[in-house]
Amino acid sequence: MIRVLLVDDQPLIRSGFRALLDLEEDIEVVAEAADGQQGLALAGEHLPDVALVDIRMPVLDGIEVTRRIAADPALARVHVVILTNYGLDEHVFNALRAGAAGFLVKDIEPEDFLHAVRVAARGDALLAPSITRRLIDRYVTQPPDTGTGTGLDELTNREREAVALVARGLSNDRIADLMVITPMTAKTHINRAMTKLQVRDRAQLVVLAYESGLVTPRTS
Repeated sequence: MIRVLLVDDQPLIRSGFRALLDLEEDIEVVAEAADGQQGLALAGEHLPDVALVDIRMPVLDGIEVTRRIAADPALARVHVVILTNYGLDEHVFNALRAGAAGFLVKDIEPEDFLHAVRVAARGDALLAPSITRRLIDRYVTQPPDTGTGTGLDELTNREREAVALVARGLSNDRIADLMVITPMTAKTHINRAMTKLQVRDRAQLVVLAYESGLVTPRTS
């Protein structure tokens, strides 16, 4: 069962998402919050698999909620997905930097929304290749030297290769095909890289790969 926390200051938005989620046999909404502070408290109380968090809220905004969840080892299992009305903007990118697993625009189609919740619960990033390209082209224009202060020098060559492919938005199956390994081995390379780089999930791995210079917009 996928446990979901809804954090949004608009009751209509919360009720709409809850109505969709309640229809699914494998998803349970464990709590709702109307502001970021309450959402943070409920995350600690319920330890959901996925926290759907509005980016703009009173008391604490979605970026700060994401940052505090990411910084708390007790909440390591909570995958934050940012909800926004505004599409791709600086706030979304800051949320990804803070540790969000991805983001969703609130006018998303119902079937895409449900798929996204399941993807996030698995620990995968909600970053399609086209979204990744737009993010990086807009916000990561002058990455530092590869490996500078990022821990990339601790990765094996295969781990670095896997990280670069993750940054292109590829699935484990596709990464396995390109590296001529099994999907389980690809997942192992990625998980070890995440541990060494001290990142929570694939979304942060994507941001780090571009910001470190391991992958650039020209070659992605």
